[in-house]
Amino acid sequence: MSKDALNTATDASRTDASQAPADAGDAGYSKALKSRHINMIAIGGAIGTGLFLGAGGRLHDAGPALVFAYLICGIFAYFVVRALGEMVVYRPSSGSFVSYAREFLGEKGAYVAGWMYFLNWSMTGIADITAVALYTQYWSAFTSIPQWVLALIALAVVLSVNLVSVKYFGEMEFWFSIIKVATLVAFLFVGIFLVATQHPVDGHTPGLHMITDNGGWMPSGTMAVVLVMQGVVFAYAALELVGVAAGETAEPQKVVPRAVNSIMWRVGLFYCGSVLLLALLLPSTSYTSGESPFVTLFSKLGVGGVGDIMNLVVLTAAMSSLNSGLYSTGRILRSMAMSGSAPKFTAKMNKNQVPFGGILLTAGVGVLGVGLNYLLPAEAFEIVIEVSSIGIIGTWVMIMVAHLAFVRRAKQGLVERPKFRLPFSPVTEIVTIVFLLSVLALMWNDEETGRKTLMLIPVVGVLLFIGWFRVRRNVDRVATDELTKVTDGN
Repeated sequence: MSKDALNTATDASRTDASQAPADAGDAGYSKALKSRHINMIAIGGAIGTGLFLGAGGRLHDAGPALVFAYLICGIFAYFVVRALGEMVVYRPSSGSFVSYAREFLGEKGAYVAGWMYFLNWSMTGIADITAVALYTQYWSAFTSIPQWVLALIALAVVLSVNLVSVKYFGEMEFWFSIIKVATLVAFLFVGIFLVATQHPVDGHTPGLHMITDNGGWMPSGTMAVVLVMQGVVFAYAALELVGVAAGETAEPQKVVPRAVNSIMWRVGLFYCGSVLLLALLLPSTSYTSGESPFVTLFSKLGVGGVGDIMNLVVLTAAMSSLNSGLYSTGRILRSMAMSGSAPKFTAKMNKNQVPFGGILLTAGVGVLGVGLNYLLPAEAFEIVIEVSSIGIIGTWVMIMVAHLAFVRRAKQGLVERPKFRLPFSPVTEIVTIVFLLSVLALMWNDEETGRKTLMLIPVVGVLLFIGWFRVRRNVDRVATDELTKVTDGN
């Protein structure tokens, strides 16, 4: 039984979209997420440890031109989310891009998109619990507690919140985002004040001369800016979460466009604005990879207690990321399980309409991360970050490929594009895909970590190939059962 035959029969039988979900994985969810939750989830996805912690090392390596790296990557990240947003408005689904890949690319496309996303978030989850453990040990009261114990506690807390109710997830993410935004807004006000008043910072007078007198915009050359692109792209990972969360809000067609459109100015204000101010206040060489650039700045100002405050904020950002990862993979895995390409138990939901099976699978990988923290506490973070970067680039490429197929279907008159659209299609998708693959290819120039990451791609490819041959019978069986139901119903 062909997939095309199933799609045709299913579409023919679908007379009222409100009667049954287009994706079987969408059934059973509550609509407990409100507009404020979706808006703050969109903000939270744009702000994380990539800015609060990672910007310091990148500013040191690339110089003030890091502003342009964040801007360029931010534009392409926006294109990805805009493409996803258009498909969400066309048909909201908790399966998000996996559901759209299934509709427009077939089950193989959904399989690749889903497992690449799981790879990203399962590895990011390990990085998050590792980060939480490291940040917690900043305070002397926790230094005697083993790193793996703190990692396990962080995983247990966030897992419990996710299993209770989607409303609790939304509230937790809402307040995490409030903390991050408030911190950045406070910094922007302080930074602008320091520049405007020419208040000395560590013996330096703020201003544009901080850039021109210290090697210019690219003191280490163009290649240094290019090499930080991988980390900058990773900093924007989680922006696509707004597409997943849309399946559990009452009015996604109204909420999602507003949330997506606001991403662009947030990128410009929070990322580019913050990095530019940091470069105007101190020489880029003053910042280091081992310390938040905001901690560096305020410590130079002699502001007491700022280390504790910023450590709490970075800790919050890591907990927020872990929270988002468990939430999104639970929904994605359920969508896949309903079509046969993920384990059956990941389709299960509890009485609170939470897909606990998929959440527990991701948490199970997190437990392996706890073991990694026990065996290799110093290397755990870098190991998993390398692997997760493959997953997020692969996921974004699949979103753009699915959108290309969606637009092609629309031109054939098979589907109707909503008014909220990705502009300049198909050029935008193609340019974005080329950019993402170029970032991946340029990682070869980074001998320390980039090449090791690229060498993992064939391994991931082989695992996906083997996995498909293990699940394809389940996929065919589910497709046949669905077609039988459709034809019997007619």
